[in-house]
Amino acid sequence: MMLAYRSMNERQRVLAGLIRTASKKDATPEVEESLFDSGMLDSFALADLVSAIEKEFHISIPDADLSPRKFESIARIERYLDSRR
Repeated sequence: MMLAYRSMNERQRVLAGLIRTASKKDATPEVEESLFDSGMLDSFALADLVSAIEKEFHISIPDADLSPRKFESIARIERYLDSRR
């Protein structure tokens, strides 16, 4: 997993850190890895992750966007953040 972490861009590394904090797990997920299928996130940890993303990136995520599909992986979270610009 460390090689994958080194190949991540800065925003991906920040997201990985937020995911580790929200999930209370020490593992670093792959960029395309399903955070839910891997057990990194569940519905409770998703709420913590969304709150952390809002703080880190200075955005407000509307309730309508709180779909696990939008936060399925680091790559999907990145695409979501790109769509918010």
